[in-house]
Amino acid sequence: MKIQFLNVGIVGSGAMGRGIAQIAAQAGSQVFLLDAQAGAALAAKDSIHDQWQKLVGKNRISAEQATAWSAQLHIVDNAAGLAQCDLVIEAIVERLDVKRGLFADLEKVVGADTVLATNTSSLSVTSIGAGMQRPGRLAGFHFFNPVPLMKVVEVIAGLKTEPAVCTALSAYAKQMGHTPVLAQDTPGFIVNHAGRGYGTEALRIVGEGVADFATIDRILRDQVGFKLGPFELMDLTALDVSHPVMESIYQQYYDEPRYRPSVITAQRLAGGVVGKKVGEGFYRYDKGVAQVPAEPPVPVVAEIPPVWVSPRAARRAELYQLLKDLGATIETGTSPSPTALTLVAPLGFDVTTVAVVERLDPARTIGIDMLVEEAATKRRVLATNPATRVDIRNAAHALFARDGKPVSVIRDSGGFVTQRVVATIVNIASDICQQGICSPRDLETAVTLGLGYPLGPLAMGDRWGPTNILEVLFNMQTVYGDTRYRPSPWLRRRGAIGLSLTHVEED
Repeated sequence: MKIQFLNVGIVGSGAMGRGIAQIAAQAGSQVFLLDAQAGAALAAKDSIHDQWQKLVGKNRISAEQATAWSAQLHIVDNAAGLAQCDLVIEAIVERLDVKRGLFADLEKVVGADTVLATNTSSLSVTSIGAGMQRPGRLAGFHFFNPVPLMKVVEVIAGLKTEPAVCTALSAYAKQMGHTPVLAQDTPGFIVNHAGRGYGTEALRIVGEGVADFATIDRILRDQVGFKLGPFELMDLTALDVSHPVMESIYQQYYDEPRYRPSVITAQRLAGGVVGKKVGEGFYRYDKGVAQVPAEPPVPVVAEIPPVWVSPRAARRAELYQLLKDLGATIETGTSPSPTALTLVAPLGFDVTTVAVVERLDPARTIGIDMLVEEAATKRRVLATNPATRVDIRNAAHALFARDGKPVSVIRDSGGFVTQRVVATIVNIASDICQQGICSPRDLETAVTLGLGYPLGPLAMGDRWGPTNILEVLFNMQTVYGDTRYRPSPWLRRRGAIGLSLTHVEED
């Protein structure tokens, strides 16, 4: 295979720089490591060598291969040592002034055809290149930690980046065994932008007192299939990393409500309660293991009242079948009897609003989230309203737990938990498409590889119905009066006429 870049310089030998150096050497390039801190580049080289030796020990690579790759790693003492490089990638501190200074120094020593790349995750590529003599040779080349395992890389064109530069970097990413996705130079690029909905919406739910951290994590793992709940994820990444990203993207988009950060994470960051690495975050950790509170027990109820289902309930036929399977007595009249457990299943509305609009007794009314198919979910979620009686709450919990499937009972919420988080994710992704930040195809690839979601955000929209997602957003905006939930035009148009979000004609 032809080597795209024979000589590659890496500036910065932290975890990101080490990872990029490792896969660059494995791709066949001669790699030149530079770090301003004395001894750091050598330590990085030794660390990479140790990684290869571990792979040898696991019979993943041969000893000869490890030796050959190690011979391709070189240490240089200053920018002049990168003069022979075809490509130089910086992976240094996220400060605009420092990055600009580095590229100004590099331009003095590298060749006219040398490609320069920044691994920035939050700064504008255009701004970084603004002080360069030839900003056309600079592009973003954003990898994710740990680089050898996270197989996606964002290739970002600044306003003056020459198209050939992005083409060459994309080809080199493939040579490294990674999948390149093309992005415009906008705050958060693709992955950090698309990821805004998951954590920020979960924080809003907690902030409303709807449910605690562990309950929200359980719901989103079990109903949607996320590998980690949002609070588990924030504990893993640590708030000293994730909260500044929330603030940065929000501020760079001039206080766009969709990206609004939370006072909860700001306060916890100020108090040093940042996550697993310090032993305490949203969970406490004992020897690295999260101490998760036990779920509330299923109430013991002597007798379950008859159940009446709202005619406007989502998945009404499916809900009737579930009640039959659970052995419930079902009322079929046009209105519930005075003794009935009244069941509603709204999309986007809260239980209170539905009870008022449908003229139901709120004391006997409880909601169930039916966005996700019953057969596909591993957890059922019920929501009370402020007037729901305790005996009705307990009866509903006991009924829906009869077959052993876990049940979470939460307080009233427009869109409960799953609906509002999924709809927010889909809406932000749709607006990324509306802005032309990337193609729908690259968006799906970037999110599934970069964030590990069970489905790409547009595929989520298709799975549970663009029309349903649109209804959730419209109704949430009604409940909360917050422009955060206004549907993106891209989603509104497709949802209104029932078009797929993933099968989109691209130029």
